[in-house]
Amino acid sequence: MPRTASAAFLRRLSHHLRQGGLVAYPTESCYGIGCLPRNNRALRRLVRLKKRPQDKGMIVIGETVEQLQPLLQALDSQTLAALKQQWPARKTFLLPADHRLPVLLRGKGRNKLAVRVPDHAGARALCRQLNTPLVSTSCNRAGQRPAKTEREVRRRFGRQLMIVGGRIGAARVPSQIIDWASGRRLR
Repeated sequence: MPRTASAAFLRRLSHHLRQGGLVAYPTESCYGIGCLPRNNRALRRLVRLKKRPQDKGMIVIGETVEQLQPLLQALDSQTLAALKQQWPARKTFLLPADHRLPVLLRGKGRNKLAVRVPDHAGARALCRQLNTPLVSTSCNRAGQRPAKTEREVRRRFGRQLMIVGGRIGAARVPSQIIDWASGRRLR
């Protein structure tokens, strides 16, 4: 069950994110680290914190397909309907990205964006309460195992990010990543 955030906490978190800050929050299998998807400063901070390759690209989560739509090229009604039938789920789909998105978000030389409506009520609620999609990458440094508890997040990252407490889902592995156009599973 997701922990309900107070209005004051949500205001502080929203301001923190607009200023390029990072947030850790529970997802289906681990804590995720997120930021605003169009904030280059935050994306650079996230890449440095995780010691992550800059060309890898990131996943973005949203409460609904409609919340993710502004990050993507226009989707036809058939694709929108099919996505709504798939989500929420532990399925991340690669879809054609808005060409104006930061390269750090898409990945160098890539024209698709990895997006998901998560199968975790708390993560969806956070996107709804903040009225924005969020970057969602595992809460760890590259090559380490992801943090599974709020305490682990604090121990590893201290005050480098704000933390939304709560329980992670029961999944033992990260979401699948599937290229929507080809149906090919990448993870």
